Amino acid sequence: MPALAENLAHANDGIRCRRIVGIADMAVSADPRDVILTYALGSCLGLCVFDPVARVGGMLHFMLPQGAMSPEKAAQNPLMFADTGIPKLFLASYALGAKKERMLVVVAGGASFSINEDADLAIGQRNIAMLRKVMWKNGVLLKKHELGGTEPRNMTLDLKDGEVTVGFGGETRVLLEGSTT
Repeated sequence: MPALAENLAHANDGIRCRRIVGIADMAVSADPRDVILTYALGSCLGLCVFDPVARVGGMLHFMLPQGAMSPEKAAQNPLMFADTGIPKLFLASYALGAKKERMLVVVAGGASFSINEDADLAIGQRNIAMLRKVMWKNGVLLKKHELGGTEPRNMTLDLKDGEVTVGFGGETRVLLEGSTT
């Protein structure tokens, strides 16, 4: 995993560990003390997965829809793109015991910052379209989403219960309520 999502040692006293996911980065964990977060989801998308049985969750912050846009960059960092990063997130979750059929999948981001944004440059909308295509092709349904708009968002996944929060415009709201099932 890229440097920003480094594995940090946990103290034995249950101290929470914040794992920051940068742009074109991801983090996956099975430690209930972890809180995974990302900042400034503009046209980028933040994708969270959580298996409430295995207690495994992860987050991907991708910035572009297709690796074919830049094959050399996709080879260097597949997490930069929806079509190459999303499978990496799921595979890393499966490696920690998650099962596709139990995964709760939540996404936020895809903002547009100009009313007259050229369709070729509408990265947020293209990211959303590619996300939906990848999910559909793999038989994965989104549980919750907060997409579009004109403001960047922050996103947090709490591994103790799978709660996902999204913050923007000075407010934070729960996108997916946590559970202890």
